[in-house]
Parts: sequence; structure tokens; C-alpha cells
Amino acid sequence: MHLSLGIMGGIVVLAWASLAQAAGDAQAGEAVFKKTCAVCHTTEEGKNKIGPSLNAVVGRHSASLSSFQYSDAMKKADKTWDDETLSNYLANPRELVPGTKMIFVGLKSEEDRQNVIAFLESQK
Repeated sequence: MHLSLGIMGGIVVLAWASLAQAAGDAQAGEAVFKKTCAVCHTTEEGKNKIGPSLNAVVGRHSASLSSFQYSDAMKKADKTWDDETLSNYLANPRELVPGTKMIFVGLKSEEDRQNVIAFLESQK
């Protein structure tokens, strides 16, 4: 009886951990990233382009890479890039961070946003 409760508890923990990740498809997100984001961003650690490296961005605080010159708006944004904040930013960057120098108009598709976030979560 105690053994089966322990096994059930383990299953619940594993299920919860998988739900904590983005609901998207990382492989599909990589394709969207390459098509819409890679012109300005890379996921290579320590390499910035027009925009900062997005390596390990999920969970990171906004404007926290010392090797990149962020806009004053992003420096003042005080955001943590969790799934929800990333989704809102990817939907409309200028609405979430007014004055950002990111010229991207946004990903209107919720599915594309979730897929990109799943891809970014895999880039650590």
C-alpha cells in the first residue's frame, strides 16, 4: 500500500513538471524562430546580434546580459522572462515594454508563441 502511494506520488510530480514547461512543440518553435527571430537573435551563448542572445532566456531577468546594450525602456522594464511574460512580449513587444528598440511587430499566433517558447526553453 505504501509503495503504491509512493509510486503515485512520483507520477504526479513528473506530470506536474511536464506541465510547468511551455505547452508548445520545440521543433516547430525552432522553425518559427529561424523564420522570424534569427535575423536579430541567436541562441548561441555569449553571441549577440542586433538583439541579445536568447540562450537560457527563460527564467532570466530582462536586460541582464552585460554584453548587450539594451534600450532604457528594457532596462526599466523589470521583467522575468517566464512563459506568460514571453508570450505577452512576443505577441506585442511595444505594448509590454513601451519604448523598446525591438522593431518586431509580434507573433499573433498563440500556437507559434508557445512553440517558440518551448524552443527557447530547450536552449540552455
